Amino acid sequence: MPPLQVPVRWRPRGAREDALTLRGETGHSSLTWWFFFFLGSGFAGLVYEIVWLRLAMAAFGVTTPLVSIVLSVFMAGLALGSWLGGRAAEAAIGVVALAVPSGLSVGHAFFVASGTTLEWGSASYHLVSGVLVALTLLPCCAAMGATFPLAMAAIRAAHPDASTRAFSFLYLANVLGAACGTLVSAFVLIELLGFRATLAIAVATNVLVAAAAFALSRRHAPAPVMAATAAPSPETAAMRPTVLLALFVTGLVSMAMEIIWIRQLTPYLGNLVYAFAGILATYLIATFLGSRLYRTWVGPETCARAGGLTWLVAGVAGLLPLVTADPRLAMPPLVRLLLGVTPVCAAVGILTPMLIDRWSAGHPHRAGAAYAVNVLGSITGPLLAGFVLLANVGEHTALALLTLPLFVAAAAGIVRPALVGGDGPSSLRRAAWVPVALALAVTVLFTTRSFETGYPERQVRRDHTATVIATGEGMSRDLLVNGTSTTVLTPVTKWMAHVPLVFLERPPTDALVICFGMGTTFRSLLSWDIRVTAVELVPSVPEFFPYFHADARELMRSSNARVVIDDGRRFLERSRDTFDVITIDPPNPPEAAGSSLLYSREFYRLARTRLRPGGILQQWIPITDLGTLASVTRALEASFPHVRAFPSVNPHPTLQVLGVHYLASDRPIPRYSVAELVQRLPARAARDLIEWPIEPTVAGNFARLLGHETPLVALTSLAPGAPALADDRPFNEYFLLRRLVLVP
Repeated sequence: MPPLQVPVRWRPRGAREDALTLRGETGHSSLTWWFFFFLGSGFAGLVYEIVWLRLAMAAFGVTTPLVSIVLSVFMAGLALGSWLGGRAAEAAIGVVALAVPSGLSVGHAFFVASGTTLEWGSASYHLVSGVLVALTLLPCCAAMGATFPLAMAAIRAAHPDASTRAFSFLYLANVLGAACGTLVSAFVLIELLGFRATLAIAVATNVLVAAAAFALSRRHAPAPVMAATAAPSPETAAMRPTVLLALFVTGLVSMAMEIIWIRQLTPYLGNLVYAFAGILATYLIATFLGSRLYRTWVGPETCARAGGLTWLVAGVAGLLPLVTADPRLAMPPLVRLLLGVTPVCAAVGILTPMLIDRWSAGHPHRAGAAYAVNVLGSITGPLLAGFVLLANVGEHTALALLTLPLFVAAAAGIVRPALVGGDGPSSLRRAAWVPVALALAVTVLFTTRSFETGYPERQVRRDHTATVIATGEGMSRDLLVNGTSTTVLTPVTKWMAHVPLVFLERPPTDALVICFGMGTTFRSLLSWDIRVTAVELVPSVPEFFPYFHADARELMRSSNARVVIDDGRRFLERSRDTFDVITIDPPNPPEAAGSSLLYSREFYRLARTRLRPGGILQQWIPITDLGTLASVTRALEASFPHVRAFPSVNPHPTLQVLGVHYLASDRPIPRYSVAELVQRLPARAARDLIEWPIEPTVAGNFARLLGHETPLVALTSLAPGAPALADDRPFNEYFLLRRLVLVP
């Protein structure tokens, strides 16, 4: 944004009023415009983050480490831009942002050509993904980061008396805009318009901000901003390197905690896009409130005293999610989120602008460097959480470790001054709070329980993608991924194997199952004595195969059995294998975040290229809202010339769930009679089919199947306005508005 030069009457204020405001004296100043410019810039920036994250998932897979990589690259760009600065940043953001989807597509094409998969090795997989994401996102993110020092330079040149806390003024506006961008895009725009149209709105916002800034700069003669701010300020105690270390810590801890909260709160909020958006929005709103509290109540002369206590509060508050995520406490999911996340984010919202204001003293180049250090911590945090902490120690211990530097900083800011005299009795009173806070922290650590402890009989595995729990006995066993039940022992998962195979005109030789689950479909496919490949995203899931099936270890020794750890869509893209049958059972529920990538038109067209001529794709979907059912049906119709639909009933004693089996092929699917289907089923497969019978005989099962066949028009007519589900319009994942207004 170009600098704005507008005269303004400014007077120093006390601790409660030493802030750049939008009232009274500044009502006609450029400061008001800077606030709205950064509000718009923050709005656009978070829209970019949400859309780019989804585009990256479509290109490189749906994993926790990928989320960490995208967030870290986003922050790395901000750090680079903040350090380098720039002049036409807002306009550059809009221009470069338009190129990001194409850049991700190019990176995706290179990724596919490289043959890099999770099976090859997660480190190599994520290294290649990270490099390609960085090459695409860094230029735009760097332009975003450049806006802070640029704006501070303009404010310093036009309003020298107002510049001391200029960073926190801009930070306040930016965070508020980011919160608005999160809420508006995730809860409104994407559902109504799709990802690319939402991205276009963010680009338009950046262009509008740039145009307004340019117009105002033409009206008011600019000053030589950078020259006026080149001279460094004298070193003070507030500018010691420890301040930069503290900024690194606030960035690292807050962003690492955000990754951990997503996994920790998913059992209560659900594995939905709205859960992630809710956590992010809460994080930003609480940060805004903390920053506002700093600007309203904390003056320059009280920063040192307030800082120590704020670190202490942040340390204790960082452990609150352990309390709110305790399964023994009954509370609404939203209350768990707000009580767990808000206090620590508010504390960080005080600390970050306070530290940057103290370090920079209004000098843009110092503020840019300090903000870059904070963002470097924000880069490290997601990587540390996604690749190290969650996989090795779990959510409970990870949060405990992340609060340690907060308590260390509190001790440095409170205890050390008290030991050397400080400001007398006030220092001693503040120091007395340290043992109280530590005692409270220890109590929380040793009395709270993690989500999995709610299951007395359980086995738990953790990896970089998820926390997986196997629990229960007999037919009541359950598999939970990040706290969400994904499947049960049910004959429906056997039908996913036997139904497409029995309709195949030729004897099958190869089958593929995407999403391993309990391994039931994989096991049933093997009963046909064919080669079977199973693709599973979460490495820990196949390890539980023996928990659910007594013959699992014997089956895994078969030369026909192969399990691949990979994103199912990425596997299809890089694989050169073809299959007679591809059967898909996406994660539960159908609205799960990222699940549309296994229901979309683009996915089905990709799967079709991996089917042999006459091969059959089987898609299972539990009954969800009617709009999603119609949307998936239309996506299949748009991708295959021949599709049949067979509703079925799950006879699980507690889950009488109606769902639909779709069969799709490039050739007509034979219309066999019950007798013909019985004859086509091998003896071993027949025994498997009635192991947990929907009907006690093979013929009874096929009679039920054929008796429930439904024309596709009956499914699409359930929601005439629902579009074919596509990558750009994930109709199943974004549903809030249509459900609120009761539209199918």
